[in-house]
Amino acid sequence: MSAADAVATLSQRERFLFDLNGFLVIRNVFSPEEVAAANAAVDAHMADLQPRDSAALKNAKRGTPLSAQGPRNDMGGMLWWPTEESALFRSALTHPRLVPYYTALCGEGYRLDHQPLLIVQDGDSEGFSLHGGPVRNNGQPSGAFNPELQYRCSNGQMWTSLLAISVQLCDHNPGDGGFCIVRGSHKLNLPVPEAMATGVDEAFGEHVYQPSTKAGDVVIWSEATVHGATPWRGAHQRRIAIYRFAPANMGYGRGYLDVPEAALAVLTELQRAVVEPPYSARLDRPLVTPEAATDEHGPAAKRPRSSAKKEFDQKLFGTSYF
Repeated sequence: MSAADAVATLSQRERFLFDLNGFLVIRNVFSPEEVAAANAAVDAHMADLQPRDSAALKNAKRGTPLSAQGPRNDMGGMLWWPTEESALFRSALTHPRLVPYYTALCGEGYRLDHQPLLIVQDGDSEGFSLHGGPVRNNGQPSGAFNPELQYRCSNGQMWTSLLAISVQLCDHNPGDGGFCIVRGSHKLNLPVPEAMATGVDEAFGEHVYQPSTKAGDVVIWSEATVHGATPWRGAHQRRIAIYRFAPANMGYGRGYLDVPEAALAVLTELQRAVVEPPYSARLDRPLVTPEAATDEHGPAAKRPRSSAKKEFDQKLFGTSYF
């Protein structure tokens, strides 16, 4: 299925809301049983939790409304846990409910770009200043074009250079805090002022939106949409798993490319296709299509390059691909 066909599988309402706001909330993607199993796996790996407790690792400026007493805690490596522990985390790569969104927004042959990140927060822990957006900020607002974080919609087909999802492993109720986003900011032409980014400007409360979600929901947004987090005030521990995906021939992160080939053995063939390095879909790239995603252990599709062209490139360059 092409990206255009994948767009057709999204409802007209979903397409309109994503183009309008730069994000969607997809409800009930994972069952209570899947979420419980994932949380049990996290419990078993709590020794791997890394607190962001040094000044250099803080995500919110001290003394601003987005700062708090406690640190955010991060964990990685969920994809490489034993099969039964990593099930939900691997499933997010090719879940049949999610693949149409990945394909519609990143195109045919979407790929995992960053290593998945688990965030764990106790009460009164810091948020994250607003970041992202299609123009550069970096603390000194220049308004320069940011090619790494872009969103476009042409002839009804949406595209983003970097797509994020957050798998909710707990409820996020009104007033709890957590993820927040500036609706429509994926189309910004000006940088976000520092006072707005840090939550000091009174406009923050008016223009920054916080969706309420339940465990098992998935939030999906373009990294071109300005987003962040308010301090966690919930009575329960916050847990989310964040992934970033990119078009087939684009790359931002590079961490998982250093993962030993032996570690990839835990992935199914379809999941393995998502962790290919960046290159064009027309060069024999394994493709995760919505049809293929209905069979967890099925093969990935391919748009094969002709053997004549590969043989010619072998003569020219000594490799099968230019």
